[in-house]
Amino acid sequence: MLQELLKKYADEGIENIENIDILKVKPLNKYGTPIEIIGEFGSKAKYLNAVKELENELYKSA
Repeated sequence: MLQELLKKYADEGIENIENIDILKVKPLNKYGTPIEIIGEFGSKAKYLNAVKELENELYKSA
């Protein structure tokens, strides 16, 4: 799923992947509903933290 999220980031920018509604569209929706996907992270806060960590790592490498 992280590869799909990275592709969305590359296509649309960080603002869109920080929005939970991005989990409703292809190809991310193939992993489940937003609630199911967020549940894999443990909570909404943990999901958003993971997205923020991903963003930090991307900018650290740039």
